[in-house]
Amino acid sequence: MVCKMVKKGVVGAVAGAGLLALLFGTAAPSYVKTAFQRVRHSAHDQVPIQFEIDRARHQVAELEPELHRNIEAIARAEVEIETLQSEIAGTQANLEKEGKEIVALRQHLATGDVRLTNGVAYSDAEIKGELARRLDHYNNVKAIRAEKEQTLNLRQKALVAAREQNAKMRDSQRTLQTQIEGIETRLKQIEATEAANEFSFDDSALARAKKTVSELAKRVEVKARVAEQEGRMSDRGVTVIVDPSRDVLREVDAEFGTTSHRTGTGNDL
Repeated sequence: MVCKMVKKGVVGAVAGAGLLALLFGTAAPSYVKTAFQRVRHSAHDQVPIQFEIDRARHQVAELEPELHRNIEAIARAEVEIETLQSEIAGTQANLEKEGKEIVALRQHLATGDVRLTNGVAYSDAEIKGELARRLDHYNNVKAIRAEKEQTLNLRQKALVAAREQNAKMRDSQRTLQTQIEGIETRLKQIEATEAANEFSFDDSALARAKKTVSELAKRVEVKARVAEQEGRMSDRGVTVIVDPSRDVLREVDAEFGTTSHRTGTGNDL
C-alpha cells in the first residue's frame, strides 16, 4: 500500500515537472522558484503581527546567555592577565638578582679575587665557566620574559576588544528591546483606532433625509410667497362695498383709540 502511494507521488511529481517543462520550457525552474517565493511571502504575511513581536522579543532574550558567557570569558581573561603580569614581575625580579650576581662575579675575576662568599677559591677558568652558565641562563630568562610580555600585550588587546564587543552587543540588545516596545505600542494604538472605527455610523442616509427636508421647506416657502403675491395682486382688483348704515369711523376709533376732527356720521365718507 505504501509502495503504491510512493509510486503515485513520484509519478505525479514527474508528470507535474513534465507539464511545467512543456508549458514554460527552460524557464520552468524560474517559474517554480518565483511561485514558491510568492507562496512563502504570502504565508509570512498571514502570521499575526503580535506573534512576530513575541518571536522577536524571544530572540532578543536568547542573547542574554551569550552575553553572560562573554562576561565569564572576559573575567577569565582578566584573571589570566593578572597571573601573567605577576609571573612577569617575578621573572623581572629574578633577572635583576641574577644580573647583580653576574656583575659581582665579573668583578671578582677582574680584581683577581677568586674567592667567593663561601670562602672557596676558584680558578679563572672555573669562574669564567660559571659566568658563561649564568649568562646563558640570564639570557634564556630574558627571552622567556619577552615572550610573556608579548603574550600579555596580545591578551590585553584581546580583552579590550572583547569588552568593547560585549558592550556593543549589550547596547544592541537594549536598542532592539526599545524598538520592539515601540512597535508593540504602535500596534496597540492602531488596534485601538480600528476598534473605534468599528462603531462609526453611515450618516449618508441622514444627510439625504436632511437634504430632502430642506428642499421641501424651500418649496413650501416658495409656494407661500407665490400665494402671497397672488393675493396682493387680487386685492387691487376687488371693490369692497360698505353698508351705508355702518359707522366705520366709530369702529376704527373704538378699536385703535383714534379720533376724528370731522363731525357727522360715517356717511360723510
